[in-house]
Amino acid sequence: MCARARLLSGGPDAVTLKAVADDIGVTHTNLIHHFGSAAGLQSALMGSMVADLAQALDTAIVRLRTDEGAPLELVNAVFDAFAEGGAGKLAAWIVLKGDLSQLEPVRDAVTGLVHAIQEKLGDPDGQAHARISGAVLFIALSAFGEALIGPPLRDMLDQDEDSSRRVIAGLLPHFLLKPAQAE
Repeated sequence: MCARARLLSGGPDAVTLKAVADDIGVTHTNLIHHFGSAAGLQSALMGSMVADLAQALDTAIVRLRTDEGAPLELVNAVFDAFAEGGAGKLAAWIVLKGDLSQLEPVRDAVTGLVHAIQEKLGDPDGQAHARISGAVLFIALSAFGEALIGPPLRDMLDQDEDSSRRVIAGLLPHFLLKPAQAE
C-alpha cells in the first residue's frame, strides 16, 4: 500500500490525502470519497497494519503450548509490526492528535489476541483473562516504546538490537502461568 510506504519513508506527516492521491494517480476528491477524510485514511492504514499483525500472531499462538520458542516469536511479531511496520509511529501520531477513535482496529486486535491466547492455553482457574490481558499490555507497551525510542536508549545502555525482545519473551511465561506455576 502506498500510504504505508509513505509512513515508513516520511513518517505520519507524509500520509496526506493529496500525497497518496498523487502517488496512485487519482484525484484528492476520489480519496475523500473513499475514506471521508485524512483521519479515515490513517484509520484504514492502521487497520491494515493490525490485520498484518494478527496474521503473524496466529502462528505464534498455535505454538504457545508446545514450543518454548513461541514466546519470542509472539514478541517478535508485535515488535516487528510496531517498528518495521510503522504502527508505533502511526499510533503515537494518532494519540498525540487526540482522535483515539482511529485506534479501534488496535482495540479489536488486542482483544482478539487475548481471546486467542486464552482459548489456546485454557482457563482452569478462571484467572487467565486477567493474566493474558496483562501480558498483552506488557508486550504492546514495550513494542511501542521500542519503536519510538528503542535504538537511542539501547545505545545509551550498550544493548544489542534484540535485547528488549529477549527480555520481554523471557518474562512472558510469568504472565501466562498460574501464580503457583510461575514460582
